This record gives sequence, C-alpha cells and structure tokens, in this order.
Amino acid sequence: MSATVRASRGSEPSWSARKDPVVWGSTATADGPLDRMSLERFERAGFLVFPGMLSDEVSALRDAARAETRTAPHRIFEPGPDGAEEVVRSVFAMHERAPFDDLVADSRLAGCARQILADQVYIHQSRINFKPAFDGQPFEWHSDFETWHQEDGMPRMRALSAVVALDAITPNNGPLMVLPGSHHVFIACVGATPADHHRVSLRAQTIGVPDRESIRRLAAERAIVAPVGPPGTVILFDCNLVHGSNGNITPDGRASLFFVYNAVSNALGQPVCGQPPRPAHIATRDARPLPLRPS
Repeated sequence: MSATVRASRGSEPSWSARKDPVVWGSTATADGPLDRMSLERFERAGFLVFPGMLSDEVSALRDAARAETRTAPHRIFEPGPDGAEEVVRSVFAMHERAPFDDLVADSRLAGCARQILADQVYIHQSRINFKPAFDGQPFEWHSDFETWHQEDGMPRMRALSAVVALDAITPNNGPLMVLPGSHHVFIACVGATPADHHRVSLRAQTIGVPDRESIRRLAAERAIVAPVGPPGTVILFDCNLVHGSNGNITPDGRASLFFVYNAVSNALGQPVCGQPPRPAHIATRDARPLPLRPS
C-alpha cells in the first residue's frame, strides 16, 4: 500500500485515492455466481444485497447463534455501568464452530468472494454481532481495512465481508449503514494505537474511526444507505467501505453473522501500527485455502 495508508493514525486526517482494484477479476465475464451487472454494481457502490438468500437455513443458524451467547469462548460484551447485567455484543471465531463451519465454505458465499477477489480465499475473521432488543449499542463509522491493515498487517484491499442476517433487518432495529462509493478512497485516521487495543475497541471503538468532517463530506457526496431484508438476507461489502450502525432501542432484537474472506495471496504480515498481532480468534494467520462446498 501507499505511504499515505501507512501514515494512518497520525496527527491529522487525510484522504487518498484507492490504488487497489475493487473487483480483482473481470467484470466483463461472469465466471462465478455473480453476473456482470452485480460485479459492476459492487465495483461502483462497494456492496451487494441479496434478500432472503439463505432463508432455508436461517432458523437453525439463529438457534445456534443464541446458544453461542451462553457457551462460546470468545465473547465480547457491551460496555455498561459497573454492576449492570452483561449483554453480549459479539462472538468471534464462528467459522470454527458448527453449523457455521459448513456455511463458511458454501459456494453462494465463498464463491462470490473468490470471484470478486480473483483468488482462493480463507477466513480472516468471523463473528456474530448482536443488536439485542432495547440494549443494542452502536458501532462507530469505520473502514474495516484501516483496522486490519494497522492492527493485523493485511497488506492490500483484497478482502470482503459476507453478512448473513439471522433476523429481519428493519430501518429501526440498528441496521448496517453504508456510504456507497466510500471504498474508493482511504481515510487516514487520527490517534496512536494503544497496546491491547482490541480489548477496548471491540466494545466501543474510538481509535481507527474517521473524523467527523470526513463523515460529513462522505455523507454529502454519497447518501447513507441502510439495507433491509428478511431473515437469511446476505450483504456483501468491500473491506474499505465506510460503514457503521445505530443502537437498537426497539423490542426487535437482531443478530448478524459476519464472514470475512481474504485472498490467500493477501495473507497477513506484521501490524503497521507497531503493536503485536491481535489474537488468532480475531485475525487468523492460517491462510490455507478454503475449499468450496456446493450449496
């Protein structure tokens, strides 16, 4: 990546044009599950939405996700006042646990990733994000790549996220919000990365988030979009797309499964921020190719 990217988390915010492709393969031919129009839309906007794609599987996935809030080893809890009941915000390393370990290789998800990234892929990170009824907290505006580059050592913008909605996404229950086209620029953020930053940032992020003036500028140029859909909806989005979500104060809780696919050729190096690598359940360093499983 450019020197501008490596200067992220300095004393001043800055913008630089993206130097990597968005669709690494050809948009002219559909050698995979996505057609030409979908590839061109992903190139332009940075995300795709497939309402109800996994509707047949979602009930079992939802039940398994709820069980993970009680038993999984890598749980992150919402920030709250001392003595308050702990509310699960995220659970990591889901691709290592059934039934999610089968889904991660499903050709409807991994096949799209391989087509867009023009490479074999592996799971860089997987998690369930929860927005419980009444208590779901926001996720600040951010680009995933900024963190993955700085704190994990991801070299290039050759990764994407596949989000599976385990409950209905409505305009009111804290949906994912994206800034279409924002993946075409890199925003260098302000502030040095503290030691063990993940212990704080996964609960409430303040370092590695764009400055407010940059968000105002992006929102003025590119209207905010909040994709909605029924359970089983799948959202694909580029690793550098600026996104976030509001809190959820409605009676309708929701959960979303995230699989982050990284190109095998884009395996992690040393973190750019100078801190030790984050734990393996947050950033996998095993870049063995993921075999495709027919859907």
